[in-house]
Amino acid sequence: MRSPSELTFRLRQEGLSLFHWLVPPRMRRLPGPPGHPPKPDPARGAAVVPIAERCLAGQVPVFGTWLDHPGWRRDPTTGIDAGLRYFRLLPYLDPARAGDHKWLWEINRHQHLVTVAQAFHLTGRPEFARWIEGQLASWMDANPWLRGMNWASALEVAFRALSWFWIDRFAGSALPARFRERWMECLYRHGRYLENNLSVYFSPNTHLLGEAVALHALGAAYPDWSRSWAAAADRIVREQLRTQVRSDGSHFEQSAYYHVYALDMFLLHFALAGDPSPDEAERLRAMAVFLDALLGPQGTLPLLGDDDGGRLFHPFGRRDRFGRATLAAAGVLLGEPSWIREASDFDELGLWWFGGAHVDPAAGRAPVPRCQLFRDAGIAVFSNGIWHAVADAGPFGPGSGGHSHSDTLSLVLRRADEEILIDPGTFTYVGDPAARNSFRGSAAHNTLRIGGKDQATPAGPFRWLHPPRVDIRSCGEDHLDAVCSYGAFQHRRILRVGHEPFRIGVTDEVDGPPGPHLVEQFWHAGEAVLPESRSRYRIGQSVRLHLDGDASIEPGARSRVFGRQEPAPVIVRRDTTALPVRWTTVIGE
Repeated sequence: MRSPSELTFRLRQEGLSLFHWLVPPRMRRLPGPPGHPPKPDPARGAAVVPIAERCLAGQVPVFGTWLDHPGWRRDPTTGIDAGLRYFRLLPYLDPARAGDHKWLWEINRHQHLVTVAQAFHLTGRPEFARWIEGQLASWMDANPWLRGMNWASALEVAFRALSWFWIDRFAGSALPARFRERWMECLYRHGRYLENNLSVYFSPNTHLLGEAVALHALGAAYPDWSRSWAAAADRIVREQLRTQVRSDGSHFEQSAYYHVYALDMFLLHFALAGDPSPDEAERLRAMAVFLDALLGPQGTLPLLGDDDGGRLFHPFGRRDRFGRATLAAAGVLLGEPSWIREASDFDELGLWWFGGAHVDPAAGRAPVPRCQLFRDAGIAVFSNGIWHAVADAGPFGPGSGGHSHSDTLSLVLRRADEEILIDPGTFTYVGDPAARNSFRGSAAHNTLRIGGKDQATPAGPFRWLHPPRVDIRSCGEDHLDAVCSYGAFQHRRILRVGHEPFRIGVTDEVDGPPGPHLVEQFWHAGEAVLPESRSRYRIGQSVRLHLDGDASIEPGARSRVFGRQEPAPVIVRRDTTALPVRWTTVIGE
């Protein structure tokens, strides 16, 4: 049931949107370009130039691949153009009528245009500025005010507004005055759209946060447009830092990738707004500590929960290493050099956000704790500097758990550069409903499935019903004991960790109603799997997984980046048996 305040808010939103559609807002004064950031060291910023040159050749980067530009309104995966209806009438979650909105919106975030603007700022080559002008003009021609898919999401409007903010900083002074006036009025309308369509009730998560970060950036850069944007949006960002970030530093959506998203948003905001308060700095510090633990010695992010393939800034390179750049930016903002693994990690984000900030990586990283428990997230991290294990004993996210996966009591494991046990990722949101449920289901994670059912009931692409109850009974340097209860079943998993040499013993106990029940155990491998017997398997070069019963290797899939998948082996043990049942597995050298 919607509250009276929400109904009032939504009615006001709809009324103002219709009025602005009929009477488009007009900019009263053309602002000058915002202050130019210092030009970075050409050697450190040079990575943007080959990307920019490829954009000029007519291609666009999307989710780690390059496509011929499909146009601004056409989904490149289906060819569908949803047309130019009023934005509220577009069924953007229906792939049959709107295509896969994620692919379309990724192009329309204009982050590749930012890269070309960075290349112009670095080199001064006029062809970069001319290309930007042509792209922006064609976008404005193709996307009339409040009509079509590219106005259907406030977060997407925010991402595009942030891109235009950066383009103006890096290349605005090189654009013709008459063109810039038209473009600035369109950017002003982006701000009016955000002011009226903040996701206060629709998606009070990274949607609301990203929208507020963008609105603040516009208000701070162009204060003549509004006296309220910057201050109001700043309050929202600071409120969301308290609301979305839990006391252990984890982001409340239970997604490693969205944790990076959120931390990037907070860091950029304070880079633009000024230093955080001591309490805010402490919460940002906790977010960075949590991320540092997830990344582990190799600096790679396990893709727990949803991964939508995007990034706040510079969405290029290996997705599982984005967190290194985030930590480097946090290290400079918060004065913590131990988070900066290499000076080059700073170059993707911080070099452009903080200008000439001095980067001084720590001479050596602090000793890695053998166990770190983040109780709010239910995440336990075990490491000895070479091995890195992440155990998920946490709940689903709040509300509908839209970005959570059915992965409770799952385990992800690395040995140096080898991926031993993986989380297979996300692959899609709405483009393929069956694949969406498969990739986020229990069988796609290193946990158990009982009776062929997930730990919760999927209800659309961003909703779970009847989420499980989770309890961490105890956790220490050498163990984790947790219970996941759902339906009439109870799954208890006990991890026993030895560090010298590193070894993990896994005990799974399942209890429930009498009668036979199908119990399945899944181990998703990131390396080649060689069977040594029906109960003993080698993963990679030297890691062995030994079960106390028979299993088999079955074909599986993983998605390293949104929109793409590849084969990956799964070791599966299954049995139809009376409960209770107790299975043990040992993983180690």
